[in-house]
Amino acid sequence: MDFTRPIEAVIPDAQGRILAALSRTTGELNLRTLAELSGVSLAHAARVVPRLVELGMVERREVPPSVLVRIVPEHLAVRAVLALAGLRDALLDELQRSAKRIRPAPENITLFGSIARGDGDALSDLDLLIVRAEGVAEHDPAWEQAVAAFVERIGRVSGNPVNWIEAAVVEVPRLTRSRSTLWRAVRREGIEILGQSLDDLAVRSA
Repeated sequence: MDFTRPIEAVIPDAQGRILAALSRTTGELNLRTLAELSGVSLAHAARVVPRLVELGMVERREVPPSVLVRIVPEHLAVRAVLALAGLRDALLDELQRSAKRIRPAPENITLFGSIARGDGDALSDLDLLIVRAEGVAEHDPAWEQAVAAFVERIGRVSGNPVNWIEAAVVEVPRLTRSRSTLWRAVRREGIEILGQSLDDLAVRSA
């Protein structure tokens, strides 16, 4: 899934772009501003908006010489569009819910990479760091099964390939000091999904 432009991914072409632009404001926009925000021509916007008005998803108000339009948030179809607009937050919520089911529980799960930065697309991998608790062996059958189930679910709900790196909690102090490109990216752009922060774990495990 494209979590950066989810509306445009599901509703293609000018209609998706216009709905995406309207979803980002509750105020009124004139057609020229709407076209600029949508990245479509004024003529194209003028053709698409009447259809959305006809469907009841958009309200139109004449203020000569302008035409002002706004999305109708109460509309059932608009609710679905707004849900699409919030898809990245929904992904984070799903990651948290699914991560809480892992047993033995991990000390930390962190999302990093393009989806964490907010510039990923439909082809982007979903990158995760998973930190094993002390006393959980790397090849513990229950751990491996739980992590595999978590990764499979996240892949299904997101539609994106899931890549993960695994570390033991005792490795965290060394890894957080690493100057490798990977670990600097984890520290810089990571979003904590579950557990203590990496900094807190580094202090605790030092």
